[in-house]
Amino acid sequence: MTIPVSNSPNKGYLLDANAAIARINGEPQITAFLRTSAAVHLSIIVVGELFYGAEKSSRPSENRAAVDEFINGRSILICDSVTAGWYGRIHAQLRRKGRPIPQNDIWIAATAMQHDLVLLTKDQHFQQVDGLNVESW
Repeated sequence: MTIPVSNSPNKGYLLDANAAIARINGEPQITAFLRTSAAVHLSIIVVGELFYGAEKSSRPSENRAAVDEFINGRSILICDSVTAGWYGRIHAQLRRKGRPIPQNDIWIAATAMQHDLVLLTKDQHFQQVDGLNVESW
């Protein structure tokens, strides 16, 4: 399988779960950052992580509602065979380096690379993914 590599200018941001949670919680820094940012997208993997967090919380109904409100109308990117190709490439690269990261984060990185997006996160382990454009707020 040939995995397309885009050299086009940045098309926006993909939020990692910690960025999405910070925005849901109304943290002023990320709210201001995203207000002046290009297009903002979510991975379906992050959406799943947000709902998992809501379900395991002490206030699942309230937190599910907050996730629903946050994702309503947002661009949610699903995984497909191209994403899977990126996943395989990234996972193999990390294995060769001896620098594993969580499986969900490999899927998130793959989605960002597939769509030529900057990954917005506080997680430093994403720096291990060659070619992934990562920023924090």
